[in-house]
Parts: sequence; C-alpha cells; structure tokens
Amino acid sequence: MSTEARYAGAEGALGTTGSAKRGVGPAESRAASIAWWDADADDYQSEHGDFLGLADMVWCPEGLREAELGLLGEVAGRSVLEVGCGSASCGRWLRAAGAAAVSLDISAGMLRHARAGNAETGIALPLVQASADQLPFADGSFDAACSAFGAVPFVADVGTVMREVARVLRPGGPWVFAVTHPMRWIFPDDPGPTGLTVVQSYFDRTPYLEVDEQGRATYVEHHRTLGDFVRAITGAGLVLEDLVEPEWPQGHTREWGQWSPLRGRLFPGTAIFRCRRPA
Repeated sequence: MSTEARYAGAEGALGTTGSAKRGVGPAESRAASIAWWDADADDYQSEHGDFLGLADMVWCPEGLREAELGLLGEVAGRSVLEVGCGSASCGRWLRAAGAAAVSLDISAGMLRHARAGNAETGIALPLVQASADQLPFADGSFDAACSAFGAVPFVADVGTVMREVARVLRPGGPWVFAVTHPMRWIFPDDPGPTGLTVVQSYFDRTPYLEVDEQGRATYVEHHRTLGDFVRAITGAGLVLEDLVEPEWPQGHTREWGQWSPLRGRLFPGTAIFRCRRPA
C-alpha cells in the first residue's frame, strides 16, 4: 500500500489539503494529535496491530522487544507509566510481567483500541487520557516510565515532556523512550530508493505540518536533533545512560511507513534513549 493510500482515510476525514512550513505551539500540537490519532486509529491498528501484539512490548519497527533487551530493568512489583500508549500492548505486557502499569494517551480513538485489548486479554490495565506535556499525576508516582514511539515527537516542547516525566518518577527510576532517529528527518518519508536522497537540512527544526483549507493543523510532528534530545534530557535533571541505534535485523522483511530493509541496512531508523532520574 502506498503512503498516500495508507493515510487517505484520516486525511479525508480531517479535510487535509496539503502541508505548510511554520511553527506550531503546544495547544495546536495537542489539538492536531487528538484529531489525527482519533481519525487514524482504526487504520493504524488494522495495519500494525498484528505486529505489535495484544500484550507485547515492541520498541520499534525493527522488532526489538523489551523481553530481550531489558532496558527498563526488573519491572515486577514496580509502578510503570507508559506515555503515548496507543492500543497499550506495551502496558499489558508490563502488567503480565508483574508491573503495576498505567498507560496514557491523548487520543480517545487509540484508547478505544486499548480498552478492546484489555477486554480480549483479560488484563486490567488502567488507561488515562492526557497529553505527555501535562501528566495528571503527583510527583514521584512511578518507579519507571517508557514510551515506544508515542507522544514525544508530537509535543511542541520536548523539554516540558522530559521535565514532566522526571517530576513523576521516583529517585533512581528509568525513563526509556524510542523515537524516529533524528537523521531520518533529512530524507523523504519513503521506504524505497527515493528515500535515500537528502532533501532538507538536519538543522531545520520546522515541524512537519499538514493543514486543511483554513490552514488549521491536521497533523504535526516535531523534529529534534540528537543534541536537542540530550539537552532536553539533562536539562530536566535526568541522566542519559545509553542511546540504542538498532541495526536492521537479518531476515526482517517488514516495511512500516518509511522503515524498510533497503534503508535499514544503510542508516538507523530508530533511536532509543535510556535515561534515569538520579537517586
């Protein structure tokens, strides 16, 4: 399926007419994320649900799993916040592994699929609708936090997200999050040969923005360089312990949007940051 066909349903429902180049603030980013993920939830789950599983913690399109990597450390008996949960397969995996997990997402459409997953698996995972830059939890509420491609790229101020996560973590708690590798920003969103040619500057932080006829944002994704992420992490008082850049697994043939064996063999598609609130 082409990229155009894949997103035609959500774009049609939202009246998307094209893209724009301008800054986007926190409120507009939140509104666009709610609208987009509500509109795309069914198509997203139809395309990726089998790969993500009902109760599995897959970090990235390369297929790396927490069961193999152990980036969060021991989770049994610990309270864990999943930020930007989508259908919450990660949260259910954490619950099954003995964690007191809570999963949060801004989209009611995605949380509808999360509730369906809870019902199908019988796993009673608490679900919360909120934005990652406005976490509705008290200070020091969680032993750990995680995000597998959720929320972080869609919030206007990544520093606020890091500060919010640091605030709700207890001392010594890990914060592990996976995002599109920043270097991918310079290439077209194309898994084929066209996606190997640089088309824009790595240093251009202008968000990727789609709009309707009135110029309202229907989709927003924000670019940060690796240095931007490091500064946001350390500026929140967190310690960066590791940066995982997964290589494309041998024999892995699945395409996911811009991810493909062709591109994966040449440069990373994912960056996984493992951070910790100092004890």
